[in-house]
Amino acid sequence: MGSSAPAGSPSSWPSRSERRSAGFALLIVLWTLVLIAFLVLHLTTSGHTEIRIANNLDANAVASAAADGGIATAIYNLLSPRPDERWPVDGPARLLTIGDCRVTVRLENEAALVNPSLASPALMEALLRAVGSDPDNAHRIAETIGDWVGNSPKPKTADVLKAEYQSAGLDYAPPGAPFETIDELARVLGMTPEIYAALRPHLTLYGPAEPEPTTADPVVAAALAQIPQLAQAATPGAAAQQDSITVRIVANAAGLGNARASRTAIVRIGSSLPQGYAVLAWRNSLD
Repeated sequence: MGSSAPAGSPSSWPSRSERRSAGFALLIVLWTLVLIAFLVLHLTTSGHTEIRIANNLDANAVASAAADGGIATAIYNLLSPRPDERWPVDGPARLLTIGDCRVTVRLENEAALVNPSLASPALMEALLRAVGSDPDNAHRIAETIGDWVGNSPKPKTADVLKAEYQSAGLDYAPPGAPFETIDELARVLGMTPEIYAALRPHLTLYGPAEPEPTTADPVVAAALAQIPQLAQAATPGAAAQQDSITVRIVANAAGLGNARASRTAIVRIGSSLPQGYAVLAWRNSLD
């Protein structure tokens, strides 16, 4: 009659190979659990990141819409049928609440700036001197600006202008047409980055040929003072008698978190225009 080994006796223990297999299986299970935990952590972190990104995009979109609303509100108030309710141009900044956003709106008269496409070489020379250029350099650059836009009192032929630019190592020539953008002024012969940076804040492509002395910014006013006939061209109250006015509307919106958005619109307001106004430019960010 056969006998079996008592429980717990060495012969009933797992063999070495069986123990090795069990240990290997346990190791696989542990590593699998670690991998699963890592994947769960990664997915959770990614999910939180994507949620934050989505929330930021949503907040920025809300701020952008609020900035657009600030522009629309300004236009509405500029068109008020009651003069005493219209927002004054060049007045204090307005603080609006649109949804969850705070919107600061400023109105500026474009006629307070110099339009390099229409300004005379004499006015451009005076402005260049007002921003710090020496008289000789100011005169030369004012002449080249006149050549660029085609209003020079001493026009040159296209071949002569091309030769001048080529001799300066430039592969282009003046088009003899108004500037398409203010940045194009930087391409004018003799213009340096320093001079352009000094001029830029005082320029617009939407103003008249001659700025309004009564509303001109200090630098433009200093330039006009060098040309008495321009400084005396307008009288107090003349701007209010004009049929239209071109206004720069700047709206800066601050929303939830760090959401920010800026809009700048150039709008012409006048009774002769369709709906009483025309939007000339609309862009993101303050220029």
